[in-house]
Amino acid sequence: MGYQWWRGVALAGAALLLSACGQSAVNDGGGDSRNPDELVFAAIPSENASSVQASFQNVIDLLQKETGKTVRFQQATNYAAVIEAQRSGKVDIAQYGPLSYVVARNTGVEATAIAAQVQEKGLPPGYRSYGVVETGSPIRDLAGFKGKKICFVDPNSTSGTLYPRAGLVDAGVNPDTDITAVMAGGHDASALGVATGQCDAGFAYDTMVDKQLIEKGQLKPGDLTTVWKSEIIAGSPVAVSDDLDPALKEKVATVFQQQANVDYLETSGVCKPGEKCEVDDAGDWGYAKVDDAFFDTVRHVCDVTKAEQCTTA
Repeated sequence: MGYQWWRGVALAGAALLLSACGQSAVNDGGGDSRNPDELVFAAIPSENASSVQASFQNVIDLLQKETGKTVRFQQATNYAAVIEAQRSGKVDIAQYGPLSYVVARNTGVEATAIAAQVQEKGLPPGYRSYGVVETGSPIRDLAGFKGKKICFVDPNSTSGTLYPRAGLVDAGVNPDTDITAVMAGGHDASALGVATGQCDAGFAYDTMVDKQLIEKGQLKPGDLTTVWKSEIIAGSPVAVSDDLDPALKEKVATVFQQQANVDYLETSGVCKPGEKCEVDDAGDWGYAKVDDAFFDTVRHVCDVTKAEQCTTA
């Protein structure tokens, strides 16, 4: 059911996205590669926010400056919508999660990762999934999730679903039959669902729990207790459509690999002193160069878990 399920989910979420992006798919008439006047950059929010464009605006401005193209940002409702849009040629640059990137490649999307998110300067591009409970809960580990109502994020979320499922299996808990699963939609919603008692436990990525929700005043330090941490997960990638003009792809890659980070934005004057300097909506330092093979660890987890979310067409 895997491919057909998420493809069906994508149609509603992608309808507006696709209708707005037709010009980007027009070939300029030169050979088999495209060199459109407009590039479409798509992403989904890491939180249940109404708009994330402001968080990506610095990167959008860099892309426009370095490529000479108009860059249109499109916010999708889920990973499936981004996958479907890039498959159909309506999206040129996509911010994926690690799993959704692997699913995109597995199901015929002709796009390649060029960079991945880096949480802090000097760290490798990666992060962890957390299993959390409300502080004071009797649940001490993933084995204690059995029989409970558990918040996940999105079916195609790496840290919000895939790695948690693998962790549950390792703990002797069948994620299909031993728990009641709730798809919260966002990492913030999953964590807050636990904090408010809507779920007995749940999963979200590390900085959402440790930093973002606390900084926004939606959680207080100590509201949640982390009872499980995943292994390091490959950072969320930006993938560029393979059929773009090679010189244009190189310009896009340069932006993400060398300029889309807080240090460059501050030293180049894009970010003014004292103001919040953003490259994305997750509060990351920036991006680092990666290639497709960087995501083989995710493919390995898919192979081990046989998760439906990884099923190819």
